[in-house]
Order: sequence, then C-alpha cells, then structure tokens
Amino acid sequence: MTSSYPHLAQILVDRMAAAAAAAPEQAVAFQGAPGAYSHQAVREAFPDRLPLPCASFEDAIEAVQSGRAGVAMIPIENSLHGRVADIHFLLPESGLFINGEHFVRVRHCLLGLGDKAALREVKSHPQALGQVRRHLRAWGIAPVQFFDTAAGAAAVAGEGDARVGAIASRLAGELYGLNILAEGVEDEDHNTTRFVVLSREPVVPPLGLPAMTSFNFEVRSVPAALFKALGGFATNGVNMTKLESYLRDGKFSQAEFYAEIDGSPLEPPVARALEELTFFTNWVKIIGTYPRARDRAD
Repeated sequence: MTSSYPHLAQILVDRMAAAAAAAPEQAVAFQGAPGAYSHQAVREAFPDRLPLPCASFEDAIEAVQSGRAGVAMIPIENSLHGRVADIHFLLPESGLFINGEHFVRVRHCLLGLGDKAALREVKSHPQALGQVRRHLRAWGIAPVQFFDTAAGAAAVAGEGDARVGAIASRLAGELYGLNILAEGVEDEDHNTTRFVVLSREPVVPPLGLPAMTSFNFEVRSVPAALFKALGGFATNGVNMTKLESYLRDGKFSQAEFYAEIDGSPLEPPVARALEELTFFTNWVKIIGTYPRARDRAD
C-alpha cells in the first residue's frame, strides 16, 4: 500500500499526528486514511482518545512499540473475507499483546459531490468494490480501484468532479464534505470486521470476567501431534473458538497455528489445557487474554 495520501486526507493526517505527538499515551494508532473503518473502530472503542493514522499495519504496530501511541487498533478478520492477510505473522513478531476486541458493522455508503444520477464511476478499495458490485451494476456506475476506501473519498472531494464518487464509510463522507447519496449499499447485510487492541504490556482481566485468550504454537513433527496437542482443551472442557494454520519461511514440514479459546489462564481448566499443550509443541506464545466483547456473535 502506498503511503501517499490525497491532499485533503494528508491535512487531517498531519493534524491528528500533531495532536498524538503532544499526548502519545492517549493516541490510538490505526491503518488507513482518516475516515477508514479502522478510524471508525477507534472512535467507537476509544471516543475520548486521539486517533493516529498510519500508512500500514507495520507502521501502526511500530507506533506502539516506539511509544508514539498507547495502543493500536488492528483488524484481524472479516465475516466475508476471513482473516486479514499477514496479521498472524505480525502479531507474534510484534512483541505486543492483545488487550481487547471490538466489532465494527461495515456499512458502505455511496458518496459524491452531486447526486447519484450524475455519477459515472466510483473509487474505493477493491474489497469494498467487490462487496457492492450488484448495486453498482444496477446503477450503471463503473468501479475504479483505489488503495484505501477513505483515501478514495478524500481524492473525490479534492478532484471536484460530480461524475466521480466513492464507496466508503459515513465518517469519511462527513470528514471530506461529501454527500451521502445512499447508505448500506453492501450486497451482504452481515459484513462485520473484528478488531483487536494491541498494547506493549499484557492486561489480564480479573477472574470472573468473561475472557478470551489468543495464542500461537508450533506442533512437533510427529504423527498425530495436533490431535494430541488439542486433546487437553477437550478433556478440560475449554471451548476453542478459532484454529488456523499457516506456514512460515516456505517450510511445509511443520505448521504453526493461531488459536483462540474462551477463558483465561487464571482459570484452572484453561491453565491445565495450556500446560498439556506444551507437551506436544515446540513452543507456545500467549498473545493476550482480554475481555470478551459483549457484541461478539454467538
């Protein structure tokens, strides 16, 4: 992804960066231009803190590592497209910890300078364009790929051409002074992105609070290693909500896994299950234990 923002977006980026620099512990780093869905997540989860736009996931993570931000808000998975690319590599390598989760209902808006009848094309991220393709086809509007939804809205506002619109959030339309010509134009009505909050230090919720635990591990290269590694969660009655494998460094012999479970290591069944996991793995890395979001879909 390019780090060159459209002029109107860059003005907001500079303003937000200056505010964050004056109070870095209050800053929440996110990837994307102002008005991105990650920015929306920050506003919803941390309404009293300072959003800090970053050009990439790596930049947002580095902002926390270096102390330029207190925490980062990073998307980890989407209900339509699955996990966010590379995030499972970035999390364990970052040295940061998950201390919260937040769900954002993605409601795409058709934005423009005039009215819908004038539009001939719209700019947006390829994923967003794919999520509204039936509406665009019905309206006879051509999709134009852009590197970021909110940056596309900023570009449209700066160009001043009423024939060109954008697909982005309501927040992006408000920030860049665009008309909201239609809202909720996504083809599927369950488009939701899950974000995690990353910090330099782990913040384990007190015992008794509904919690989630995320961790990575690598199984040993022996028969039935994964079956044995996961057996402790079944025998201890621990619910595993996610298990995904991935390969690192081009090696096909040993897979690494990202997993999430209900509960906290402070709970004896979880502690026992994690201890049994170590018997059948080369390593286990706890990425975080954090409160279970109240709006988590069951």
